[in-house]
Amino acid sequence: MPRHVIKRFMPSHDLIKQQKALKIFGNVLYNPNLWCLNRRSASGAFAVGLFMAFVPLPSQMIMAAGLAILFSVNLPLSVCLVWISNPITMPVLFYGAYKLGAWIMSVPPIPFHFELSWEFLLHQMNQIGPPFLLGCMVCGLAAALFGYLGIRGLWRYSVVRSWQKRKLRILR
Repeated sequence: MPRHVIKRFMPSHDLIKQQKALKIFGNVLYNPNLWCLNRRSASGAFAVGLFMAFVPLPSQMIMAAGLAILFSVNLPLSVCLVWISNPITMPVLFYGAYKLGAWIMSVPPIPFHFELSWEFLLHQMNQIGPPFLLGCMVCGLAAALFGYLGIRGLWRYSVVRSWQKRKLRILR
């Protein structure tokens, strides 16, 4: 996988350090493994970021940063990948996760109409909560697995292709 393509879209080391939300991690951010970009760190970052994209909590980026630090994978990449579930894509992703969870639990999907009240939210979460959370977990694990294996495979393919090109240049 070309490093230059990924590095072009990643925020700088200093920009990440200046984020107020990440100050809770303190000096741990100075670990060089969090900032290097190799096959292991990129594939792990894809797994962390894609899994956290399906977590239905507002602090996804902080949790992704914590997991990136815990697993010592690329921090900026894992935090950026959380934005796959942004305000535009979130309804589609989470509705699909709910439908998947309802299908796994063999529960008929409940028609949804929104009201802004605590009673409505508590009542709906009692009904749609278990299938929704199960669907989010399954989708997150599947996305993490496919992201991890996909990046490992693409990176390996890119390295083998560059070796072959180098070999052809040497033989000419």
